[in-house]
Amino acid sequence: DPVMRVCDGIWIAHGSGDADREAVDAENKLRVPPDEPAYTLKRVWLSKEEEDGYYYGFSNEGLWPLCHITHTRPVFRLDDWIYYQSVNEKFAEALLKEIADEESPLVLIQDYHLALLPLLIKEKRPDAKVALFWHIPWPNPESFGICPWQQEILIGMLGADIIGFHIQYHCNNFLDTVDRFLESKINWEQFSVERGGITTFVKPFPISVDFGNLAADKAAAIAEREALRENLLKEIDLHVEYLGVGVDRLDYTKGIPERFRAVERFLEKYPEFIGKFTFVELGAPSRTHIKRYHDLIAEVEEMAEKINWRFQIKEWKPIVFLKAHHSHETINRYYKASDICMVTSLHDGMNLVAKEFAASRGDEDGVLILSRFTGASRELSDAIIVNPYDIEGMADAIYSALNMDAFERSERMKRMRALIREYNIYRWAGDLITDLARLRVSSAEN
Repeated sequence: DPVMRVCDGIWIAHGSGDADREAVDAENKLRVPPDEPAYTLKRVWLSKEEEDGYYYGFSNEGLWPLCHITHTRPVFRLDDWIYYQSVNEKFAEALLKEIADEESPLVLIQDYHLALLPLLIKEKRPDAKVALFWHIPWPNPESFGICPWQQEILIGMLGADIIGFHIQYHCNNFLDTVDRFLESKINWEQFSVERGGITTFVKPFPISVDFGNLAADKAAAIAEREALRENLLKEIDLHVEYLGVGVDRLDYTKGIPERFRAVERFLEKYPEFIGKFTFVELGAPSRTHIKRYHDLIAEVEEMAEKINWRFQIKEWKPIVFLKAHHSHETINRYYKASDICMVTSLHDGMNLVAKEFAASRGDEDGVLILSRFTGASRELSDAIIVNPYDIEGMADAIYSALNMDAFERSERMKRMRALIREYNIYRWAGDLITDLARLRVSSAEN
């Protein structure tokens, strides 16, 4: 959204519900945001069967666990694959209509839901310059080989002129996968694949956040923090010296049970913090139609209850689990008020919570505990980097974070904030679109 507001254009997205239908015109479009229109949103409507098969089925029971190495078995069903193909074709039809009168249009496709779209566009509009950004990890060839339609997905993706991942490691995995499963010409020096007359460049583009929307003046941030913290603790009826926060979709890739076990082990090893430290988990329910997600919510709730029953004294408890879709304002308040933020993903392409936390800390305080299995850990080396499967190590990381002196906390946070300020969401989009535009210029010259 912030990028579209800056550069205008058309955003084509799935629409659902009566409210979405009532907002669009006869061409299924509307200018957004309503108060200050900056770009056009075009809706693509899916039937319930299409949504179940394409989104919940193939995308999120198949590709999602396939690409995240968390030992959750992917589920592949022929009916889901058929819906996945048909929905990609539906998006292609909508997009081709919008670019019909455009010469050499630039097209940016987002994520694993639309892996077939690049080739569908390129077949009809070879002059279009197409980028596909893959927001989740890319696994090794052995893991990807589980997918029965591995070749079709790769061929669809290779219709793009640029395929972007968050980190170089996932680029390496992708080229290894292409090398394993497709006949193609791979140039390892320039990281490109040539197939069917199309050359695809594979590059890392680490995504980030809008630093300006989260940052604050240091003096104001310091003054704000104590009042903010006091109000938050009143809202959740707690009186504690130390506060931790986690912000996640309730997804099995996020390592929430491991995080809770680490809090439990921390209190076992360092009982002096009993009654003084509380961890607040802001968990947003997600994909609850899928049994694995539904079961996770029950598991996390049961674990929080068990740990609280074990350690709770008087009005204090170690874990507060707030299950809801929290506003950005609420999340930002917790970021600013907390002593530590824990991001313990078992596997994550990037994880923007880590960057949001640092960007929000205008007081240049707070400690980030960050999983080594996130893309963000490649950039935010001033976080305390942990293995989320190592419960002992995470418990010790909490202890280290809470005992870190103010100078070290500040120096670490300053460096993380400086990096995020420079490499923000606009830099990410600018680099990606600039590379795509260069290819258009190069094609015109040739």
